[in-house]
Amino acid sequence: MDALVPFAPDRPKTRLSDTLTPDERRAFADAMLTDVLAALRAADFRPRLLTTEATDRDAPETVDERPLTDAVNAALDAHDLGPESPLAVVMADLALATPRSLARLRGRGDVVLAAGLGGGTNALLTRDPGFRVDYHGASYLDHLRAARGAGATVREVDSRLLATDIDERGDLAEVLVHGDGAARDWLVDVGFAVDASGGRVSVGRQA
Repeated sequence: MDALVPFAPDRPKTRLSDTLTPDERRAFADAMLTDVLAALRAADFRPRLLTTEATDRDAPETVDERPLTDAVNAALDAHDLGPESPLAVVMADLALATPRSLARLRGRGDVVLAAGLGGGTNALLTRDPGFRVDYHGASYLDHLRAARGAGATVREVDSRLLATDIDERGDLAEVLVHGDGAARDWLVDVGFAVDASGGRVSVGRQA
């Protein structure tokens, strides 16, 4: 089963610019991508990168510099969607995703959706040739409406591991506490640690 992984190495994790340097943001985004690709493969998906520039990854890739919605919809247009040839779309910053959580995308339904905590769509799988994405704003609600409007059956996946995308400084605590892959290792290597003093959990760099 194919899984498309959008990745933007040229402008990674801009909301972490107050915490990480540009080079660090790129390295951290790369580490998260490593975790996502490994989890997809362990869940018997065939990952394919949809990237804004060429990478040296050992995965097939399509370079598309267009905005996310346009690039993903072009990939959906090119895929022969159907019950026997679904396509998953999994974001590259799901550092907590596990093979078991990703396997839930295989569930029944023409369109299977996993929401992000802020109302976005962190992962989906579609078997419906008429379904197209729109990643602007609260995209999860838009995708629900689009699927139902197309007459597709919808299954919603409620998973904290898939709902947690890593965008801001506070999200780093999730990786340090719950992660066990390359992204956590990278944070530890550059000195990040969880501070639970004072009754609040925060993330800081050790001196």
